[in-house]
Amino acid sequence: MGDAVRVLGIDACPGGWVAVALSDGRFDGARFASGLRSLLGGEGDRAGEAVVVAVDIPLGLLETGWRRADAEAAAQLGRLRGSVFRVPPRAVWQEEQYEAANRLCRELTGAGLSRQSWGLAAKLREANACLTAAGGERLREVHPEVSFRALAGGRPLVHRKKTWAGQMARRSLLEQADIVLPDDLGDAGVVPADDVLDAAAAAWSADRIARGRARSLPDPPQPGDRGRPIAIWY
Repeated sequence: MGDAVRVLGIDACPGGWVAVALSDGRFDGARFASGLRSLLGGEGDRAGEAVVVAVDIPLGLLETGWRRADAEAAAQLGRLRGSVFRVPPRAVWQEEQYEAANRLCRELTGAGLSRQSWGLAAKLREANACLTAAGGERLREVHPEVSFRALAGGRPLVHRKKTWAGQMARRSLLEQADIVLPDDLGDAGVVPADDVLDAAAAAWSADRIARGRARSLPDPPQPGDRGRPIAIWY
């Protein structure tokens, strides 16, 4: 028997990041950390054994224009399309203040940048810096709502993820895929439930990527400005 296929799904959450690990498609632990890089692991760390790390954050940027991945994900999600943020060009994220970033976004794209999107700035920079670090080639971008839609057989989810009904529906979909989250998550138990569920959905997509079963938006991926293809995987 060969070694287990180990993957990680990671979601940004208040104060840092939460990771859910799967081994051969089944839950194998959860962790919280203030920094993304510490969750990626190193030599001798089980996180370093993950062959794919799926992260719910935009990975890969453009020099001009909007990313096709975001437009296609929004179109697929229908009434939940508000969970997808349009990601402007790289130069916008290099600004330090929202006002300057918003102004530059209008200059480069003809449209402004929402404050909600700008709220991703610090974590987006952190995650994209990991792409060039050791092990960065394992990182893939996911969007949990796209993953949950796929888990539901392509049917749109009715309830939003912060509602009780929405969380129960998402947990049930994970259990149907043999991903059973325990009641006690250790240090990851401080993380809001919807972020843990999102990390688990990201891990489900990571497992599909590792096994060559995943699909992407767009298909094929869009070339990024630094040679890395841009896509949301599920």
